[in-house]
Amino acid sequence: MAKIVRQKKSGDFLLIILTLGLVVFGIIMVFSSSYYTAINEMGDPYYFLKREMIWAALGLGLMLFMSKVDYRAYAVLAPPIMLASVVLLGLLLTPLGITRNNATRWIGVGEITIMPGEIAKIALIIFVAWYLSKDPSRIRSFARGVIPLMALCLLCAAMIIKQPNLSTAITVCGITIGMMFVAGLNIFYLAGIIGAGAAGVWMLIVQDKTGYWFQRVTSFTDPFADPLDTGYQVVQSLLALGSGGLFGLGLGKGLQKNLYLPEPQNDFILAIIGEELGYVGCIILFTAYIILIWRGTLIAIRAADMFGTLLASGITIMLALQVMLNIAVVTSSMPPTGITLPFVSYGGNALMLFMGSMGILFNISKRSARQRQ
Repeated sequence: MAKIVRQKKSGDFLLIILTLGLVVFGIIMVFSSSYYTAINEMGDPYYFLKREMIWAALGLGLMLFMSKVDYRAYAVLAPPIMLASVVLLGLLLTPLGITRNNATRWIGVGEITIMPGEIAKIALIIFVAWYLSKDPSRIRSFARGVIPLMALCLLCAAMIIKQPNLSTAITVCGITIGMMFVAGLNIFYLAGIIGAGAAGVWMLIVQDKTGYWFQRVTSFTDPFADPLDTGYQVVQSLLALGSGGLFGLGLGKGLQKNLYLPEPQNDFILAIIGEELGYVGCIILFTAYIILIWRGTLIAIRAADMFGTLLASGITIMLALQVMLNIAVVTSSMPPTGITLPFVSYGGNALMLFMGSMGILFNISKRSARQRQ
C-alpha cells in the first residue's frame, strides 16, 4: 500500500532569486521616484533610499530566519498570533493610533511604528491554515467552518475599514475566502459569501453619499471630473503611465515625480515605473510577479501536509491580490486606498512581512510529499 512520506529538498531557489531581484529593483525605483520629494520634505535626497535599504536588510534577515524555521511550528502559535493581531488592530482606535494623511494605520512612538493591518494578513493566513488543517471536515460545515472564519475575517476587516483602508480590508477578506476555497468550500457557500461581500461594500458607499467613501468612488470612476482635488493623484498617475509610451523616458528621467504625483515612492510607484521604463518595463515586472505566483502555487500543490498547502496558498493569494489591487488603483480601476506593490513600494512593514512570507514559502518548498510503495 502506498504511503506518503516527507522528503527534504534543497528548496525553490527561483523563488528566492525572484524575491531578491524584485527587492533590488524596488530599491532602485524608490530612489528614482522619491529623489525630489526627499529633497523637498526632508532636505536629504537619499532619505527614502537609506531607509529602504535598512528595511530590505532587516527583511533579508527575517526571510533567512523564516526559511530555517520548520513551518509546522506556526500551527502551535496560530491562536496567540491571531489574538495579538486583533489586539493591535484595536489599539489603532486608542490614542496610540498614529494618523497620517487622514488615515490611522500605525501604532508606535516617533519613527518606530508598525502597521497592524499588514500583520493581520499574515496572522489570518496562519490561523486559517491551522484551523482548517486541524479538522478538514470543518470546511464542509456552515456552523463549524464558514461562520467562525467569516466572523473573524469580518471583525478584522471592519477594524481595518475604520482606519480607513478599504483595499487592505478587501485583501484580508480575499485571502480568507481564497484559503477556504482551496480547503474545499462548497461552491454555493462561496457564491453567497462573495455576493454578501459585494453588497456590503456597495451599501458602505451608497450610505455615505457626502463622505469619504463616496468621494473615493467618484474620484476613480471619473478622476478628471475633479482633477485638482479628489481625482488629483489618479490623474497624475494616468499622465505618468501615458507619457511613458512603449519604452519609457528613461530611468530617473520621469517628470511626474517632480512634486506633481504625491508620494510617488509609495502606492503609486508603478506609475513612475511606467513613465520611466514604459510598457515594456511594466510587462517585465508583471512577468516576474506571475512567475513568483506560479512558484507559490506549485509549492502549495507539492506541500507535505494540508497545513503547508493552506499556508502556501494563503501567502500566494496575498501576493496575487495585492499585485492586482495595486495595478487596479494606479490605473484608476478601483478607488485609491493605500495598497502597496509587493517588494517594490516604499514601506518597511510591508517589505519585511512579504520577505518573511517568502522565507516561509521557501521552507515549505524544502519538504514535499512523495509516494513510496
